[in-house]
Amino acid sequence: MAIKRAKGNTGKSSAAKARLNPTHNDLPTDVRHAVVNLLAPYLASAVDLHWQAKQAHWNVKGPNFIGLHELFDRVAEAVDGWADLLAERVVQLGGVAEGTVQVAAGRSALPAYPLDILRWSDHVEALSSSLAAFGRLVREGIDQAGELGDQDTADLCTEISREVDKFVWFVEAHNP
Repeated sequence: MAIKRAKGNTGKSSAAKARLNPTHNDLPTDVRHAVVNLLAPYLASAVDLHWQAKQAHWNVKGPNFIGLHELFDRVAEAVDGWADLLAERVVQLGGVAEGTVQVAAGRSALPAYPLDILRWSDHVEALSSSLAAFGRLVREGIDQAGELGDQDTADLCTEISREVDKFVWFVEAHNP
């Protein structure tokens, strides 16, 4: 069976247009649609954040190298876990988790990671800024999911935001 590929990335979620997959989940269909659409940019941003952390991990240099190299790898691993939680929630609600790098590039709400930075302190600033932006984004989902009547997704966003705040603290602690 041939796989049909979309022509070009519009950067827009197909979740709003797509039908939800059948599920016995008892949340109303309109709520499930709304939450799937809510989580789409969070998933894209998590994929982006993972690769931003890896960019910092690969390129950090300086007297704090080993500590930051290992910390940035821990950030990337944590973000993988958050992306997995977000993607699985989308699928639990009957949606399709759209988590490819190509999709993330068009949908991420994060600032672009500067590819020309060399100093370790610049990597600390760039990654802590992106972590904080991701934390703000996910925190918005706490209230939005709650208002939609999906307390489980609100709780998921709370869980992720707590972990994000911890890693913002860990990374910012290296500021000169």
